[in-house]
Amino acid sequence: MTAPGGHSHRYLIVGAGPGGLQLSYFLERAGADYLTLEREDAPGGFFRRYPRHRRLISLNKVHTGQDDPEIALRWDWNSLLNDSPDLLFPRYSREYFPGAGDLVRYLGDFQREHKLNVAFGVSVERIVREEDGRFAVHAGGEVFRAECLIMATGWGGPYVPDIPGIELAVGYEEMPVRGEDFADQRVLIIGKGNSAFETAQSMLGHAAVIHLASPSPVRLAWTSKHPGHVRGQYGALLDSYWFKTLHGVLECEVDRIRRVGDRFEVEITYTLAEGERATLEYDRVLRCTGFTMDTSVFDDSCRPDLAPNGRMPAIRPDFRSANVDGLYFAGTLMQARDFKRASSAFIDGFRYNLRTLAALLAERYEGVPLEERWLPADAETLAGDILDRVNHSSALWTQFEYLCDVYVLDERTGRVRRHTDLPEDYAVGRFGDEGLCLTVTLRWGRQEQPDVFAIRRHPTPERAHESAFLHPVVRVWRDGEQVAERHLLEDLQATWRDPVRHVAPLHDFLTGQLP
Repeated sequence: MTAPGGHSHRYLIVGAGPGGLQLSYFLERAGADYLTLEREDAPGGFFRRYPRHRRLISLNKVHTGQDDPEIALRWDWNSLLNDSPDLLFPRYSREYFPGAGDLVRYLGDFQREHKLNVAFGVSVERIVREEDGRFAVHAGGEVFRAECLIMATGWGGPYVPDIPGIELAVGYEEMPVRGEDFADQRVLIIGKGNSAFETAQSMLGHAAVIHLASPSPVRLAWTSKHPGHVRGQYGALLDSYWFKTLHGVLECEVDRIRRVGDRFEVEITYTLAEGERATLEYDRVLRCTGFTMDTSVFDDSCRPDLAPNGRMPAIRPDFRSANVDGLYFAGTLMQARDFKRASSAFIDGFRYNLRTLAALLAERYEGVPLEERWLPADAETLAGDILDRVNHSSALWTQFEYLCDVYVLDERTGRVRRHTDLPEDYAVGRFGDEGLCLTVTLRWGRQEQPDVFAIRRHPTPERAHESAFLHPVVRVWRDGEQVAERHLLEDLQATWRDPVRHVAPLHDFLTGQLP
């Protein structure tokens, strides 16, 4: 297929899933020269196949009690950022855990309504970095060239652990999804993430025995506060574990799988039982071990380094490849720097990353300076502005402990300029040595709690640093070093406006930091 308008562009996006569409929207709105390539004939191909049981784990809280659309986005985990009130996901589904098909329908409408420049049916075969620094993308019998390449391809395929006999396990991507297909069978599921629990839940009333196995204990989202860990709606399997139904979760290494007749023998080594070994017998073995990035399309001239887990690209604070200049990542591939902390793996997180990325690309390639707001350097004004932002921003709320607002004191003018929604490590690296700057984020308290539903609280401003719930944190940086930090007290309704608990402590703190 021939690309509309020729084969050379400033920006080339590969992939028209939610990440590719979101960045396309921002580039389209800016009038940028871009093209998005998609191998399938419509957007959102991943969600036409996954999750296999067709129920998303991304929340869709339709009834928020809020009239402000910005605040409502805090609980709308599926919408892409855009200026059309009709293209918000709650208009496509009213369910708290919506169906994957509704998201596919939404993404298709998003692309059509905004007339995004997507070439469908174009499969990328090879990517090369040419001598002039441009990227040459060989796809669909054509060559597309660009100064800047953004990979929004999502996961390339299943992650297959290196276990002898793993080829005998049926992968999540092709296993049966009807629980009845496992009636009266002993089933081993390798993995303990949401796909494993989703699979186990579907067969809970049918299988004789269900075991979930991995070396590490289950990570529960209500303990870790990370939406990618096991979610509460899958708690029935954990209930049944302790109710002596013989279903269970095993902390073990799977050493070997072998077929014996019409059954499977699985050798394991327990990781929390002093190395005890066992051989267990199953009728079915399933692999639910997650996904990994596909790097096979990259030539050696531009092959990106991977993050330590080997499944996703290593990126710099500005979302560039760690080792290939001009190569950026969008969507779930942006998660390496906040892995298992904020929400860059999910639509409700990376949509804000991509708004920031679009601004950084415009600055680098178009000469458009980052948006800024100038404020007088007085404690009252700054405290009011900070509280306005943390009480209103959905980006800071969703991308807690990752995106920040940065306030930089300009020594020449004596005023303060504010930049919003930047990765904190990027903001500190860029502005932290300018004499004095403040970063403002929302943060959780400490992770280790004996019982997350029985946390002892100390609701006084002097002990705000012990807050367990999400709360604002202001950090002070001088010449690149953090020199001070102020926590504001947690609030059940996430409203940080109280004159005694929030306003006065912040005002006093800023007074002590400003010249």
